Amino acid sequence: MAVNSDRASSKPLIERRSIDYIPEAERHGRLLSQFTLWMGANLQITAIVTGALAVVLGGDVFWSLIGLLIGQLLGGGVMALHAAQGPKLGLPQMISSRVQFGVYGAAIPIVLVCLMYLGFTATGTVLSGQALGQLFGVSDSVGILIFASVIVLVTVLGYRVIHWIGRVASVIGVVAFVYLFYRLMSQTDVGALLQIRHFSWSSFLLAVSLAASWQIAFGPYVADYSRYLPSRTSSVKTFFAAGAGSVIGAQVAMILGVFAAASANGQFAGHEVAFIVGLGGTGATAALLYFSIAFGKITISTLNSYGSFMCIATVISGFRGHLQVSRLQRLVFVLVIVGTATLIALLGQHSFLGAFKSFILFLLAFFTPWSAINLVDYYCITRERYDVPALSDPKGRYGRWNVLGISVYVFGVLVQLPFISTKFYTGPLVAALGDVDISWIIGLVIPAALYYVCAKKWHSAVPDHLILPVEQDSVAAPKTSGTGRAAAQA
Repeated sequence: MAVNSDRASSKPLIERRSIDYIPEAERHGRLLSQFTLWMGANLQITAIVTGALAVVLGGDVFWSLIGLLIGQLLGGGVMALHAAQGPKLGLPQMISSRVQFGVYGAAIPIVLVCLMYLGFTATGTVLSGQALGQLFGVSDSVGILIFASVIVLVTVLGYRVIHWIGRVASVIGVVAFVYLFYRLMSQTDVGALLQIRHFSWSSFLLAVSLAASWQIAFGPYVADYSRYLPSRTSSVKTFFAAGAGSVIGAQVAMILGVFAAASANGQFAGHEVAFIVGLGGTGATAALLYFSIAFGKITISTLNSYGSFMCIATVISGFRGHLQVSRLQRLVFVLVIVGTATLIALLGQHSFLGAFKSFILFLLAFFTPWSAINLVDYYCITRERYDVPALSDPKGRYGRWNVLGISVYVFGVLVQLPFISTKFYTGPLVAALGDVDISWIIGLVIPAALYYVCAKKWHSAVPDHLILPVEQDSVAAPKTSGTGRAAAQA
């Protein structure tokens, strides 16, 4: 523990690393920071709105709560499996996709991940702008610009500051949510709401999908925030620390959203922030709640912006052949990312709720196949035996394009199309299933099974052990081609 503290205290405030490997000498932190980071990231207004959607769109309170919990556990399990990769590899999440897709081919899912980050940052900025507008007595648009400025600053500072804000946000979030639940219980007959039970598969699976998509969407960047932990950190403990923080935080927020929407008599949609704050009171209390809402959004919005920076840098580095990104480049990337998200927020702030629901459900079609392929490869095929130096070498072990991974990914997206139900697109089999969207289940199970079977037979060379950059001078990892295995002798 003392070693970790000494390491942490010796690190500069501004993060020096970006998408490159984190050497063991620079590893620091505790598992508790994973729990607090992800709890703080989920105890926030967007999670409340997501839970409320289950009721706003036709579900009852009782079955919505159960459906949301099931979705949290399923999606949270996927998210936490990605988190466990961070300490072992010491790399951001999407860099590891080069094993399954190739150094160049990994750009395909990464570009889609960047779009996800922009969408979530923009929607979060809308709600934060509403809170800051009320807090400072300015327009929502000015509030959006203020919030965007804070996000730029925190994202540029990087890893340590993000974790610190996560700890503070988790404390503020717990206090705010306990107070809001107390006020809600005193104003609402919760027992009566729970007694109203009208089960329907479409509403129930919508609740499951809302929560599952919320958790799965963290998968592409969750390892970015566990990669600084010492490599000896238990994968099981990392799984439970990140997963528990995310699931508990999200479920608490969504429960509040369910009860708030159910007791709102149609006044929730379009006035999300004002309604939630109105539960707590007026005057100084309302000001504190507006502040807690805005501060709670800092964590998740910074995660989205930081992750987007990581993804853009990963794409560029894949074609440039190295993993170094200067601080000036980092600043430029962040300004472009946050600027784009802010513009989207300003243009779309008045049609938020419906667009957000369609957006997060449509995302599942693109990220569930990626998660399935990445997790099956890491845990079942390569079994943590990555050649980290080869991840930046297009001529190395993983090549430029991995036809197997890309093909299974494309198939995993296409096979979901008949089952998708969003405003953007509705598949031909949705009506036959009673308007139930089961695309995310198809997108997880079928690509996982297909990739496992194919990779067992045709997977490219897998080293005998994990090869890290520090081993380059002592480990001769032979360049191989074809489908045979290469043995890297220690």
